[in-house]
Amino acid sequence: MNLAGKVALVLGGAKGFGREIVFFLAGRGVSVATTYWDWPKESTSLVRELATAGGDHLALAVDLREPEAVTELLAAVKRKYGRLEILVNNIERGGMPVVHGEYTSEQWDLEQATTLKAKRWVFHQALPLLKDSGEGVVLNISSIAGLVGRSGPAGLIFNDGYAAANRAIGLLTENWARLGAPEVRVNELMLGFFETRHAQGTRGWDLLSEEQRRAITGHILLERTGRSEDLLQAVRFLLSEADYLTGATLRLDGGYVLGGDKVPPMPPGVL
Repeated sequence: MNLAGKVALVLGGAKGFGREIVFFLAGRGVSVATTYWDWPKESTSLVRELATAGGDHLALAVDLREPEAVTELLAAVKRKYGRLEILVNNIERGGMPVVHGEYTSEQWDLEQATTLKAKRWVFHQALPLLKDSGEGVVLNISSIAGLVGRSGPAGLIFNDGYAAANRAIGLLTENWARLGAPEVRVNELMLGFFETRHAQGTRGWDLLSEEQRRAITGHILLERTGRSEDLLQAVRFLLSEADYLTGATLRLDGGYVLGGDKVPPMPPGVL
């Protein structure tokens, strides 16, 4: 896919990786529609900067937990652009045990509604437009929390409900790939510990002791957390270069899932 001239919907563009992806795509000639909701300062900055970014962009305040609001969002995209080629399902809310402590039912429901439910309703509403494009592509952003849960050093950062929601995204990615084929590719980008997402620049990371932070980075085979350029390289690949890839999960975690246990030296044997 040649990105220039395409129309993309990126969820959660006010801050973090959603914002990074919005301006990455806008800088490559994509007309970007994006959403914001509960980050007033960041949302105001997003609207202001997107208006001066060049191109034909759209930023809307949408509570993506509400199916009726999602219907209105896709209607607005169709009215403005008449088409849609790219959906980046980035929205999530993950409570960190080190921040939130013991679960409340409200926190659990928020994580499920934002991380899982919103993604499903947006995909459902966007699929007809994506199919009409003849070359649609969906990118579901998820977390290795869906694999490791609250085990090991990640247990202070990943909550049970957030982990369960991310495990479910893998199942939805595979099913949506079947629904979208052959016109629409659907893939999952599963992220590990990244700056501004689970690691440096987050409230939870700052609450960890130095020893706890070293335990996390020491569990990563590449011995560092991810950076925005690592993310954007993968986004570019999945959107514009991986034409034969659908229903797949790309795990971008620096080797966290494989880390921890070392490979012992080969023993001499007895023969």
